[in-house]
Amino acid sequence: MSEARAERGNPFPRRQLSDEVAGHVRELIMSGHLRPGEFIRQERIAEELDLSATPVREGLLALRGEGFVTLKPRRGFVVAPLSASDVKDLFTAQALIAGELVARAAAKIDATDLRELESVHKTLRTAASAGDGDLVEKLNHEFHRKINLVADSPRLAWMLSISTKFAPRRFFATIPGWSKASAQDHAAIIKALVARDGDEAREAMTRHMQNAGELLAANFDAAQLAAGQH
Repeated sequence: MSEARAERGNPFPRRQLSDEVAGHVRELIMSGHLRPGEFIRQERIAEELDLSATPVREGLLALRGEGFVTLKPRRGFVVAPLSASDVKDLFTAQALIAGELVARAAAKIDATDLRELESVHKTLRTAASAGDGDLVEKLNHEFHRKINLVADSPRLAWMLSISTKFAPRRFFATIPGWSKASAQDHAAIIKALVARDGDEAREAMTRHMQNAGELLAANFDAAQLAAGQH
């Protein structure tokens, strides 16, 4: 959708478009496609997203507030320092919140909820075996969404959504081992939910989130190394 079309009928188009820019660039940084110290070509971002310069600049200013980029006067925006350890820290924070949500879900989940989760998990395993990473990512999101809805803790779920926006979802499918790990980890979470064991569910979710962090951090390091060799 072009910027002009997006603005029609939208009372707050600029804010939404700048959020789109921030999300796009954030994912490029977290996935290692943009390296620390690298200048961000605003015109390239504008072209990729079919936007004008204004929302691109506003999106980058938002990322500056988050610490992802810095602004050098008369030179432009630069990717701020970021390490694999920073990436893992992000998932550590997510694990704490997601673990609490699944522990609460364990006390509330019913047979219908479990059947729906198991159905999503079965389809996800099939997609993982077929190498369909994009479908695995979509089903992974649905799996966690169902758990969070069952937990019925909207404030915690909101806090988790804030932290997960820093994870580069659209690149998950390209991370070696991610699809397989996601399928395996979900099985342990479902087992704990079937048993209505909140402590075990929390532990299984924590392991799942930490595994994701380790894979993303390793991918981040590999991307940085490959970029440095060119």
